[in-house]
Amino acid sequence: MWVWFGVAALFLLLEMATGTFYLLLVALGLLASGTAAYAGLSLVWQIASGLVIALIGLVVLHHYRKSKGYVATQSNPNVVQDIGQSVIVEVWDENGQAQVFYRGANWSARIDTNQPMQPGQHYIHEVQGLTLILRPGRYPSPGTQN
Repeated sequence: MWVWFGVAALFLLLEMATGTFYLLLVALGLLASGTAAYAGLSLVWQIASGLVIALIGLVVLHHYRKSKGYVATQSNPNVVQDIGQSVIVEVWDENGQAQVFYRGANWSARIDTNQPMQPGQHYIHEVQGLTLILRPGRYPSPGTQN
């Protein structure tokens, strides 16, 4: 029983250091396992109760983030300064990739899913690692984004 509570406290301390909420869910699951052990349930029920509580917390957190309009970091203009910036594509290869000159350097670029591969002006829709994900035309106003 005390092992569950000790490991839960360790995960709680790790959560305080990282601030991700996911370790908090693990700590809550471990706390549930410790409570099941205190109630005298078998090891199988201790593990099952911890898993159920952690998974319920994960589902609740996922729905909460979704309800708040969570935008992935790589396509969030408030996080990545490159989102919405214009680039010129000279030519696309057969795989939907191109090299573009942006901020004084050549960048690898890829056309976004279901977008036409045409040369000309494009805007940066997303940044995945060192690859710019482009869409043709100008950046839409914030009220009309997909």
